[in-house]
Amino acid sequence: MRLYHGSTMAVRTPNITRGRGNTDFGKGFYTTTNYEQAARWARIKRDRQESDKTVVTVYEFDETLLNSPDFNVMHYHGATKNWLDFVVNNRRNSVPQSYDIVMGPVANDSLYATITMYEKGNLSAEAAIIQLHTHVLFDQLSFHSKEAVKTLKFVEVMDASETED
Repeated sequence: MRLYHGSTMAVRTPNITRGRGNTDFGKGFYTTTNYEQAARWARIKRDRQESDKTVVTVYEFDETLLNSPDFNVMHYHGATKNWLDFVVNNRRNSVPQSYDIVMGPVANDSLYATITMYEKGNLSAEAAIIQLHTHVLFDQLSFHSKEAVKTLKFVEVMDASETED
């Protein structure tokens, strides 16, 4: 399985200790199977950091490891109540990370309003999920242990500015 990581610099050796803790799946190293999603994230980071670089680092990952007894893996299949609660709790920093790898939809900026309304109790889980299903949901795989992140095999670095809208 080919995975992509968008940033403002090449990441040949992923580090799970960098980044914020209050993200969708908690503090870890995030990737996606969708190149365009990674390139979009690289452009967002470039703008936030006032950088001039947009980089997508490409990795190979043995997807059979998602079913390996060697790793504690959580796989969310689409926007579900369990996924929604997991994302909300991680964004509040209230979930101790117990997974090596988490796979599921990205709760990106276009979904933020729906998730915030659910988090504040202004929208039921059922209504939030209906709204979320109106969006194209890209996937993400986040790595949360040193052993898991070592399974990523660096392939190449790509300039993501060539894919700008």
